[in-house]
Amino acid sequence: MITPMISVAEALARVLALAPQAVPEQVALRAAAGRVLLYPALAQRDQPPFAASAMDGYAIREADHVPGAVLAVAGEAGAGHGFAGSLAPGTAVRIFTGAPVPAGAERVVLQEDVSRDGGRITLGDKLEAQTHIRPQGADFRAGDALEAPRRLRPVELALLASMNLPEVSVARRPEVAILATGDELVMPGEDPGPDQIIASNSFALAAMAEAAGARVRMLPIARDSEASLQQGFALAEGADVIVTIGGASVGDHDLVGKVAADLGMERAFWKIAMRPGKPLMAGRLGGAVMLGLPGNPVSSIVCAHLFLLPLLAAMQGLPGVVATRRAVLAEDLPANGPRAHYMRSRLEAGDGLPRITPFASQDSSRLRLLTEAVALLVRPAEDGPRKAGDVAQYITL
Repeated sequence: MITPMISVAEALARVLALAPQAVPEQVALRAAAGRVLLYPALAQRDQPPFAASAMDGYAIREADHVPGAVLAVAGEAGAGHGFAGSLAPGTAVRIFTGAPVPAGAERVVLQEDVSRDGGRITLGDKLEAQTHIRPQGADFRAGDALEAPRRLRPVELALLASMNLPEVSVARRPEVAILATGDELVMPGEDPGPDQIIASNSFALAAMAEAAGARVRMLPIARDSEASLQQGFALAEGADVIVTIGGASVGDHDLVGKVAADLGMERAFWKIAMRPGKPLMAGRLGGAVMLGLPGNPVSSIVCAHLFLLPLLAAMQGLPGVVATRRAVLAEDLPANGPRAHYMRSRLEAGDGLPRITPFASQDSSRLRLLTEAVALLVRPAEDGPRKAGDVAQYITL
């Protein structure tokens, strides 16, 4: 019986349906970089916590803001040590950026707009309208939220710290086990036989998964035997996601699907109407989501962009989407066939939208071309001929 191919959109929906709900854990703020904030984080104080000077100068009362006014300097306020007491009429307080504005002061006059002689200052002829005071809570108030879910960048860590939050609730990192399969594979640095190649896909997939927030276990290469594959799956025990590479087709030596089924895998689909990457399998094996990726390097990496990365996002509470952008075709393209085509492409600046040019060769074994590509041009299934200047969709690499 021929297994029908499903669309990329349907395949992604089935993969995301396998994703378990994000599991929260509390971590120290120092360990939160790159993690996904699961719940809104509430500020514990105002920022600034007091009215603060925005400039170096002199804090004065509004009534004394008169050109030529002579004011007595009553004291000084710096960051971390304010002026005790209230500002009396006819007086000024020397103040520095970030210092609390003294009680009674209503503006800060810039130091360059006054002249000082001992304990007195004289305001200049030209005074600014700005008060140069940052109001209490101008940035945020106690109880204001940093919304979630979101992946925490350095700037969010600074914000959380200023909210006086020493720890935050983030999604637990999914654990991904990567199992490359095939008698033809050897690891980098080994001496391959005349019929062997170097295993390369695992390194790209591991780096992609780690950049997406996962922990990765790279397992030993499984050989083309049921015993070796069973041992590989045993080593993957406890992982949230098992990614196999190769062996998921229907050849005599493609045993991954059979062994996984024997171990109890519930298959969600097999074969997608896309290129590169038609022989892709997904399902659930025990408590893990299983993705069986193609063995060709480009196919494997493209499928990881389309399915593995959205899966890992969903498992951390983020939308499991593949973001596309728009570009203008730089050349004519023939009609596409019955499978969606993800074409390695170059981008260059254009008037408005960028211009996109797919490489002449789209051979899925040519990994070097993928290193030169910055985008995947998306050709929908049965897409008609396209002319230069037409708008198309692409995925950023």
